[in-house]
Amino acid sequence: MSSSEPFHYARVWIPDPEEVWKSAELLKDYKQGDKVIQLRLEEGKELEYCLDPKTKELPPLRNPDILVGENDLTALSYLHEPAVLHNLRVRFIDSKLIYTYCGIVLVAINPYEQLPIYGEDIINAYSGQNMGDMDPHIFAVAEEAYKQMARDERNQSIIVSGESGAGKTVSAKYAMRYFATVSGSASEANVEEKVLASNPIMESIGNAKTTRNDNSSRFGKYIEIGFDKRYRIIGANMRTYLLEKSRVVFQAEEERNYHIFYQLCASAALPEFKTLRLGNANYFHYTKQGGSPVIDGIDDAKEMVHTRQACSLLGINDSHQMGIFRILAGILHLGNVGFTSRDADSCTIPHKHEPLTIFCDLMGVEYQEMSHWLCHRKLATASETYIKPISKLQAINARDALAKHIYAKLFNWIVDHVNKALHSTVKQHSFIGVLDIYGFETFEINSFEQFCINYANEKLQQQFNMHVFKLEQEEYMKEQIPWTLIDFYDNQPCINLIEAKLGILDLLDEECKMPKGSDDSWAQKLYNTHLKKCALFEKPRMSNKAFIIQHFADKVEYQCEGFLEKNKDTVYEEQIKVLKSSKFKMLSELFQDEEKALSPTSATPSGRTLLSRTAVKPAKAKPGQASKEHKKTVGHQFRNSLHLLMETLNATTPHYVRCIKPNDFKFPFTFDEKRAVQQLRACGVLETIRISAAGFPSRWTYQEFFSRYRVLMKQKDVLSDRKQTCKNLLEKLILDKDKYQFGKTKIFFRAGQVAYLEKIRADKLRVACIRIQKTIRGWLMRKKYLRMRKAAITIQRYVRGYQARCYAKFLRRTRAAILIQKFQRMYVVRKRYHLMRAATIVLQSLLRGYIARNKYQRMLREHKAIIIQKHVRGWLARVRYRRSLKAIVYLQCCYRRMMAKRELKKLKIEARSVERYKKLNIGMENKIMQLQRKVDEQHKDYKSLLEKLTNLETTYNTETEKLRSDVERLRMSEEEAKNATNRVNMLQEEITKLRKELHQTQSEKKTIEEWADKYKQETEQLVSELKEQNTSLKKEKEELNRRIHDQAKEMTETMEKKLVEETKQLELDLNDERLRYQNLLNEFSRLEERYEDLKDEVNLMSIPKPGHKRTDSTHSSNESEYTFSSEITETEDLPLRMEEPSEKKAPLDMSLFLKLQKRVTELEQEKQSLQDELDRKEEQALRTKTREEERPPMRGAELEYESLKRQELESENKKLKNELNELQKALLEKSSPVVTAPGAPAYRVLLDQLTSVSEELDVRKEEVLILRSQLVSQKEAIQPKNTMTDSTILLEDVQKMKDKGEIAQAYIGLKETNRLLESQLQSQKKSHDNELEALRGEIQSLKEENNRQQQLLAQNLQLPPEARIEASLQHEITRLTNENLDLMEQLEKQDKTVRKLKKQLKVFAKKIGELEVGQMENISPGQIIDEPIRPVNIPRKEKDFQGMLEYKKDDEPKLVKNLILDLKPRGVAVNLIPGLPAYILFMCVRHADYLNDDQKVRSLLTSTINGIKKVLKKRGDDFETVSFWLSNTCRFLHCLKQYSGEEGFMKHNTPRQNEHCLTNFDLAEYRQVLSDLAIQIYQQLVRVLENILQPMIVSGMLEHETIQGVSGVKPPGLRKRTSSIADEGTYTLDSIIRQLNTFHSVMCQHGMDPELIKQVVKQTFYITGAVTLNNLLLRKDMCSWSKGMQIRYNVSQLEEWLRDKNLMNSGAKETLEPLIQAAQLLQVKKKTDEDAEAICSMCNALTTAQIVKVLNLYTPVNEFEERVSISFIRTIQMRLRDRKDSPQLLMDAKHIFPVTFPFNPSSLALETIQIPASLGLAFISRV
Repeated sequence: MSSSEPFHYARVWIPDPEEVWKSAELLKDYKQGDKVIQLRLEEGKELEYCLDPKTKELPPLRNPDILVGENDLTALSYLHEPAVLHNLRVRFIDSKLIYTYCGIVLVAINPYEQLPIYGEDIINAYSGQNMGDMDPHIFAVAEEAYKQMARDERNQSIIVSGESGAGKTVSAKYAMRYFATVSGSASEANVEEKVLASNPIMESIGNAKTTRNDNSSRFGKYIEIGFDKRYRIIGANMRTYLLEKSRVVFQAEEERNYHIFYQLCASAALPEFKTLRLGNANYFHYTKQGGSPVIDGIDDAKEMVHTRQACSLLGINDSHQMGIFRILAGILHLGNVGFTSRDADSCTIPHKHEPLTIFCDLMGVEYQEMSHWLCHRKLATASETYIKPISKLQAINARDALAKHIYAKLFNWIVDHVNKALHSTVKQHSFIGVLDIYGFETFEINSFEQFCINYANEKLQQQFNMHVFKLEQEEYMKEQIPWTLIDFYDNQPCINLIEAKLGILDLLDEECKMPKGSDDSWAQKLYNTHLKKCALFEKPRMSNKAFIIQHFADKVEYQCEGFLEKNKDTVYEEQIKVLKSSKFKMLSELFQDEEKALSPTSATPSGRTLLSRTAVKPAKAKPGQASKEHKKTVGHQFRNSLHLLMETLNATTPHYVRCIKPNDFKFPFTFDEKRAVQQLRACGVLETIRISAAGFPSRWTYQEFFSRYRVLMKQKDVLSDRKQTCKNLLEKLILDKDKYQFGKTKIFFRAGQVAYLEKIRADKLRVACIRIQKTIRGWLMRKKYLRMRKAAITIQRYVRGYQARCYAKFLRRTRAAILIQKFQRMYVVRKRYHLMRAATIVLQSLLRGYIARNKYQRMLREHKAIIIQKHVRGWLARVRYRRSLKAIVYLQCCYRRMMAKRELKKLKIEARSVERYKKLNIGMENKIMQLQRKVDEQHKDYKSLLEKLTNLETTYNTETEKLRSDVERLRMSEEEAKNATNRVNMLQEEITKLRKELHQTQSEKKTIEEWADKYKQETEQLVSELKEQNTSLKKEKEELNRRIHDQAKEMTETMEKKLVEETKQLELDLNDERLRYQNLLNEFSRLEERYEDLKDEVNLMSIPKPGHKRTDSTHSSNESEYTFSSEITETEDLPLRMEEPSEKKAPLDMSLFLKLQKRVTELEQEKQSLQDELDRKEEQALRTKTREEERPPMRGAELEYESLKRQELESENKKLKNELNELQKALLEKSSPVVTAPGAPAYRVLLDQLTSVSEELDVRKEEVLILRSQLVSQKEAIQPKNTMTDSTILLEDVQKMKDKGEIAQAYIGLKETNRLLESQLQSQKKSHDNELEALRGEIQSLKEENNRQQQLLAQNLQLPPEARIEASLQHEITRLTNENLDLMEQLEKQDKTVRKLKKQLKVFAKKIGELEVGQMENISPGQIIDEPIRPVNIPRKEKDFQGMLEYKKDDEPKLVKNLILDLKPRGVAVNLIPGLPAYILFMCVRHADYLNDDQKVRSLLTSTINGIKKVLKKRGDDFETVSFWLSNTCRFLHCLKQYSGEEGFMKHNTPRQNEHCLTNFDLAEYRQVLSDLAIQIYQQLVRVLENILQPMIVSGMLEHETIQGVSGVKPPGLRKRTSSIADEGTYTLDSIIRQLNTFHSVMCQHGMDPELIKQVVKQTFYITGAVTLNNLLLRKDMCSWSKGMQIRYNVSQLEEWLRDKNLMNSGAKETLEPLIQAAQLLQVKKKTDEDAEAICSMCNALTTAQIVKVLNLYTPVNEFEERVSISFIRTIQMRLRDRKDSPQLLMDAKHIFPVTFPFNPSSLALETIQIPASLGLAFISRV
């Protein structure tokens, strides 16, 4: 069945004079032979459409709505003019899409509005994509050209054509920008910038105002962008065509000459232009003819400035610029030259004619010669030459021809200079040409200009037709379909009519050679030769001076008037010779090559010059040939130039861009159907459609056909062979086998067959839909009935239940009443009983208490009597005992006295005998010793008594003082008592007086009371009134308090919100800062790699010379970057670093520079304070030294050592001070941005010296602290000893002070103690003064801050309220950030001081150990020998490893090679513990730290870092390698933190691990370096991930049908067939998940930190979501309901993967939120305002531009879906207009989240780690 005959309700297109084509619906079936068709228009009007009786052609059928808005017009089922026009209109107006494919042509409609579709993100999205995969775009055409150039190694051309104002230049500019971005070289942007910089120049000399365009380019240009072998841009070359020379001398009404003339006139007042003698544009004949010298909104003076700047950028110096302006001014003055007629055949110029005088002065030629040859010409015959005068009209024409010729030469000269600026010295491998040229032109009056333009377009159209025909033929042959010649329009007859022998150009040249040839005679020749002989040539009915040519686009009527003159374009040789003899050097340069050859640029077709890079070389012949060549006609030269252009295009692969001007009023997104159809016919788009429609325009692959029309098959029809299944189905559906053909991979359909198949499919789906609706409606009604039945049963149940509950309630109430009565009666009786019981108990308690109290009183009296008796009896017994004891003692004394007297007598007798003396002398010595001891004891007792005595004296003195004070107080009280008595007397007198007054007051009181009663009544009334007022005021107060409370609550809430927002903003700023830092690291690593590559290339290119080689100055660049070097190495490396290449230079980071300056000042201040402290310590040391001279010398050697140490410190500090001063001077002298840029030599010197200075200062501080402690210990060792000895002497010899010498000694001791106290007081006073100074400084700073705040407050008060709040918030934010920075700096300083104190403790512990060893050494050998030696049992102990690895310094390269460079990650990850290389490296560092070998530590760490970088550079695209070294770098970093000795990192350590901490070196700086390295590795890992996943994402997430049968395939266009690269195999979602599993397992095997794995997964999911969403936003075929379901299913699978891996808290799911919302947006309803509100609230992760883009791209796949209306999209835009989000359309797929490395300590004990033999580290030994 055919679909060519329309049936009832079919939609057709009918012609319309206003809208060109209108849509209508058929009301009655068409039958063969009907002459009239019944139609209904879309607005409801019915009409009868009459068919053409001759052709009887039916109106064209309209495509199904599902096919409207297709990316490729060839995908339409019905290919004809109305379908193309409607499709373009729908895309342009409804979807805001300006690009559409039409086969191999890209149709670009000028939107007259800036669109966000040309950013770098869009370029990246189109880069590497096939042409049919993405939505139509100029970037897709550019990518296709670039890809084919690289793949086929064939030059390409992009032909951009269209009317003036259609956007040709902009399209060409965007194509060049694409090449500059994707070609990948570093200098490509400079070429594009230069090409774009040439635009102001070319526009000023080649653009003019026309009736259609204010900036119409009046020439065409062909820009060749050159590429090298690596396909990077190296240069460009511009060729220009069709310069409209006639505009120099003539302009139509409302048009202007070229812009440069008006720019010169507008800048005439400039001093440098005074010599040009210019004036207003209305003064010159060449600029006033159009009557419109000014363009609205354009300032010609400013444009002149831009033109001059562009000339300077392109290397046209000031002298050449002034030469150009001088020539242009000369042309203007030449136009004002006037002629006076002498007779009909001659004319003259007035004497000293001012315009000619100025022209001759400017051009440097003789006035007489110029005036003579302007009015005469030289004629040459075979025998003689003679001079002939010319008429006034001929003279004017000759003057205009000369002006045009000069301008063309100048134009050519400027183009040559632009090309020199764009030229590259590198050899060009291939090029892509961009041709920006006029389209077909037809006006009311068409002359020689339009004839040449249309001739050129005929040639281009022929080339275009042949190319399209060739592609069609290739497609048919490729699919092995029988090739039958397709009838297409061949415009070769029209070209023959113009250029063949006896053609129009040939007859024109012949007529120009005739002596009296004219336009009329030429017209007659044309009529005689071609009229009625050529079907394409016609004669107008009403004119004998015009002819009509049937061009490929339309019929054009040309007026013959002026053809001959414009074709001759006569420039007299004598005038040219005058100009050649000019003294003006630049003018003679313009004409110097005229005798050699005539370049195509001098060809002036009807006033337009064709400029070409290739010259037409004439054959060498006779001397007179130059003049003949000069007289060659314009038409002939133009034909030659056009042939050269066609040869160039035929040698390249062409790509076509047709620019369409949608309206003549430049209204944005306004479509004028008449103008659009006119241009579509002229640009060849409809011809392409016609060629496609003539054959088999619709083409499906077998799989696509099967997927689309599977619904038309039964299950038994589906075979395993898809091809045979499709054949069987088509044979059933379409009986006419001529309507389709089966190719090798595709099915080819005639026009209309796809629409017929779509109708059958829609009918089948409609029947199925009705059945589904029937079933669902029945199910819904049954469900409704069951729901009603269930509701009725439920109501019955509840009613019955209610009745039962009411009866039960009655029964409960009755029972409850009985219970209440029972308990009430019981309560009354029980209450009475309790009252009686309580009264009885009270009586009993009172009685019992009375009895108990009486008993207690009796017992108390008895007890007290017994106590009195006891004391009396005891006193009596004691008196009796004392009396008897006294008597006994008296008796004993008497007796003993008597016995003593007797003994005394005996002793006196014995004493007189000698023997007795001898006996006594025997024990005398012993008694003396005993007596001496007794004396000593008595001395001690005397001391104690003396101390008691002094204590008693002090107490006595204090008591006497107290008593004296008491006595004084009593005296005072006595005096007060006397005064008090006097006062009492006075008071009594006053009392009497007061009594009298009292009587008076009582009387007055009565009167007052009476008055008070009255007043009380009045006041009560007032009080009542006031109370009422008070209550009202209270209410108001409460209301106000409530409002104040509410306002305070609101303010607190707002402040809390603001605080939360500010904290979020600060977090974002922190992340941004972290991201910026990591991006800088990334850029630095990229530049470093590039530098290494360049260095390798240089090394390869350079030929090594024999002999000793010097090491490259950048050999240790990494080492100098990450390590601290001494002053000598810094000074040596400084000149070498200055020679590093400029690639490392980057823009100066001012914040970093200011921080460095601040750090320098802090170091200076700290060093100054240390210097002051040293000076103070030296003074104290000198004072102690003077005191020590009086005492015996102590520890002399140590003091000398300390003085030498102090001198060394002083010299080192002076050296550091000098270096810092030199550094500051260098920075002040070289403060340019280049010098101070990161990577610049001064910048590196600054960094190196800062690091070295900080290290030196740290060392010096430690030594100063050690020196200070030793000085204090010396002082404590000297002073206390002397004071203690003096005080002990004073205390011991107090009782022995018998003479003055002892008293003097005591006085000296006291004096010295006083001096010591004075020195301590002075030191305390100094510290107090310092604290005062610091406090004063703080007060001053607070005052300054207060003043600043007051000034800021005053400024804020002057602002409006909104600005005031914003300014205060901004100030608060800056203040908080400054405080945060200060706190961070203080925290860093505290951390440094803590580390220093720890180091000092370690140093002190070490010195104490050394002192103990020294004391042991000082013990004499004799003492050691004398001590008894006991035998000791020494047990054998197993070796206890300390977790260190020892290696020799020479083995370091071997260690790095075996452990880093040659290590295979796969074997290590599988067989050994994770992070083993990191542990081994750290154990080696520990051993170097244990040895206190800083060089070894530095060398090992530097070699490790460089080795990791080399491995990653060599195998940086291997995921396993990058993951392995990221894991090990992080583990190495964690080890350095865990064993650093800092408390924050030691919390989770075991005691054994704490013993393994580093003891000598603080590697915090190296930790930062390793952190930076880890960041670089992470970024490289992300890039590797991206490269692996990139080809999978679009195919797996978007294109692959995970849920089979949901997505419907639409008919593909030609672009899908002609993709650049064949499919390499489709990826599915399972491929992505498998790859994610691989990534995750590899990272887990390598022992990567879990937090880091989460960050990698988050970044991976972000890339997946961003790439998927970007492709969705650029692909109209993917924006459908079914595709939204596919995407949501795919996202759910990814979420399931996250759950399986326990990664849901990694933040990866949140990165997919924009994609999820985009999928939901495709599925939600899009009709009502409620839907719009739901969309706005739902899509908070999408920007407004993205939401609108998705709605614009939404495309129904089936007829049951509806398109999104424009009104709904506008509603969405209105609702989202207040949303502040990025205007960027695409997500940044290259964005990398800032990475962090949370501290993750290891529980692995270092001493347990074994080194496997497979690593080849036998030279390392465990310690």
